[in-house]
Amino acid sequence: MHSPPTDSPSRTPSPRAVAPAALVLAAACVVLLLLVAFSWGPLITLDADIARATHRWAVDEPALTRVFRILSDWVWDPATMRLLCLAVAGWLGWRHAAWWAALWLLVTCAVGTVLQQGLKAAVDRPRPVWPDPVDTAHYSAFPSGHALTATVVCGLLLGVLRHHGAGPVLWRTAVTVAVVSVVGVGLTRVWLGVHWPSDVVGGWLLGALVVTLAVAAYGRWVRAPRP
Repeated sequence: MHSPPTDSPSRTPSPRAVAPAALVLAAACVVLLLLVAFSWGPLITLDADIARATHRWAVDEPALTRVFRILSDWVWDPATMRLLCLAVAGWLGWRHAAWWAALWLLVTCAVGTVLQQGLKAAVDRPRPVWPDPVDTAHYSAFPSGHALTATVVCGLLLGVLRHHGAGPVLWRTAVTVAVVSVVGVGLTRVWLGVHWPSDVVGGWLLGALVVTLAVAAYGRWVRAPRP
């Protein structure tokens, strides 16, 4: 099957097309950030209620909890996601000579990491504390680094597949794996008692915003007149 050239803009959304989504995501991120930073009562109560319920289930279902720990701490771990992004960037560069696309992947992934760590330090939200923890985690809670990194990496890799004209079977498979990974890692972090639900939602929203802005930037670059 013939693949379109790497720098072909035909399958890359234009900045104007993704602008509404970026604005909605940015607004949602700001609202959630403020609610968390100022400890808005209804959100804190909802977080606590969900966290207590899921922690009870985690304690009562040790076999399932062990599976979730493997998925969360190894398969969907941010380090695993970043290594996957690095591998795809290498593939783009060596197999397709698409060095700018590879750089775009790596820079966007790095931006997501810096944003995550910066917000964690700024908000400094404590993680849930349990008398009988089933897993441990370090640093501040908001936003979830697992949720943000999985969203960024999966979103970027879907963008690469779309740009390269992936066939319908490959595309549907990739979308399914991406959705399961992004949703799954968020749910496991709450189940394991290391994040509040709003931490995960914040990671999803911020990750989606990073991907949307990165796609817009890349779309503008590939459409720019070349000398």
